[in-house]
Amino acid sequence: MRILAIANQKGGVGKTTTAVNLAASLAQEGQRVLLIDLDPQGNATTGAGIFKREALPTVYQMLLGAAGLREVTLSTAFGFDLLPANRELAGAEVELVQLERREFRLAEVLREAPYDFALIDCPPALNMLTVNGLVAADSVLIPMQCEYYALEGLSDLVGTLKKIRMHLNPRLEIEGLLRTMYNPQSTLAQQVSRELEQHFGAKVYATLVPRNVRLAEAPSYGKPVLAFDKNSRGAQAYLALAREILSRAGQK
Repeated sequence: MRILAIANQKGGVGKTTTAVNLAASLAQEGQRVLLIDLDPQGNATTGAGIFKREALPTVYQMLLGAAGLREVTLSTAFGFDLLPANRELAGAEVELVQLERREFRLAEVLREAPYDFALIDCPPALNMLTVNGLVAADSVLIPMQCEYYALEGLSDLVGTLKKIRMHLNPRLEIEGLLRTMYNPQSTLAQQVSRELEQHFGAKVYATLVPRNVRLAEAPSYGKPVLAFDKNSRGAQAYLALAREILSRAGQK
């Protein structure tokens, strides 16, 4: 099983959009996929068509040892399974601090999970939940907008990953950088995009996710964009990303 943490310490970069739509796209490509919502906002849960009020137990109970992986796992209508979250998860931050091996709680639960891919939607902050996600992951997929502050935020994130690799998870690597909400008409977007390619080379995905109205509308219907409008540019971009990831792993 390949475990990808989808992370960026900067909010509003399309992290949850990427988690939900990549899960649906990998499932469409015949992969067994588990999506893990590690964000107390629970947006990946609602984006996958699950009402947060109905999702009990959640990742919160699982991290604290009060429920097992099987009890928490829900099937979605879109071909992938989900470990749901709601606002309760904010309390895990305090409670995890008191537990033994607190950084490894998620990693230990996922060890036996029967999937090809697990995608972890991390919160947009470096807290104990994000640390759990990064310790469990084989690699990190970083969604980012091609704008002025993005490179600064990226250098902070790379520094964080180095620390996690040094102290907690030596196998952690950058899976790839995904350019989201991309506007090809913007000179700034083109400049930042070129800088990313110069600094990170092959780590930058060839796939570009455009600004797309259908992609923005889909979560309000509780659907990945592939189920909402499969012909939209957003749906086609995430399908292309899934194929690129499989191709890099030698599965395509």
